[in-house]
Amino acid sequence: MGKELYDITKQMRAHIIKMLAAAGSGHPGGSLSAVDVVASLYFKHMHVDPENPDWEDRDRFVLSKGHAAPALYAALALKGFFDEEELMTLRQLHSRLQGHPCMFQTPGVDMSTGSLGQGLSVANGMALAGRLDGRDYYVYCLMGDGEIQEGQIWEAAMSAAHYHLDHLIAFVDHNGLQIDGANTEVMNINPIDEKFKAFGWHTQVIDGADLDAIDDAIEVAKAACGVPSLIVLETVKGKGVSFMEDVVDWHGVAPTAEQAEVALAEIAAL
Repeated sequence: MGKELYDITKQMRAHIIKMLAAAGSGHPGGSLSAVDVVASLYFKHMHVDPENPDWEDRDRFVLSKGHAAPALYAALALKGFFDEEELMTLRQLHSRLQGHPCMFQTPGVDMSTGSLGQGLSVANGMALAGRLDGRDYYVYCLMGDGEIQEGQIWEAAMSAAHYHLDHLIAFVDHNGLQIDGANTEVMNINPIDEKFKAFGWHTQVIDGADLDAIDDAIEVAKAACGVPSLIVLETVKGKGVSFMEDVVDWHGVAPTAEQAEVALAEIAAL
């Protein structure tokens, strides 16, 4: 599935650019940096059923960095949870695709997110519920690197290890930038892996744009018994669009029609 999955990441990136340009608002930088792991999860690792979004034995995904919703919506549409044409309604009044995910409106969304710092706690609850219900599903949680400056993340990290939630696999999209600038300048979060390890987690650090590395890391995480797993994804904000890459100003600004045309040409050439 190597080339097929790579082609899916290209389609997701193109959809992100198109929907943000149409909406005139949104968050391209962190959506583009998250594409590869989201694609890997939905098209390689997660057991989900677009015909039955509430299937009790499905794997769960919590997009804790909810502002990266365009990446999630692109994956859900390509997976068949809703028509791809609906992506162009992003952020419009009465649309099911709001600026942050809503579990009550959008098929395939497992948790409403957007208030940063809360997703890992929710993922803990889902993993605990699965254990209590005797189910074998996995819970995946994607956090932003700026987000882990929130104290609630570390309370959740402590409790996940305490309760040995080995069906919880979390990711940090470490693109190094947040809305106010570089993580190292706003509030240094490094070393991320060592901090989670100190809390009792199994940790890995990988190239977050390498689909093979993501695949291998998830399999290693699943084999870690009795402990939750963290995979630090070393990524580039705005990945795939040259003028957006590693530029903090593209955290929450949509491309113009002209910029979108350039971006789409670059993505097509990847």
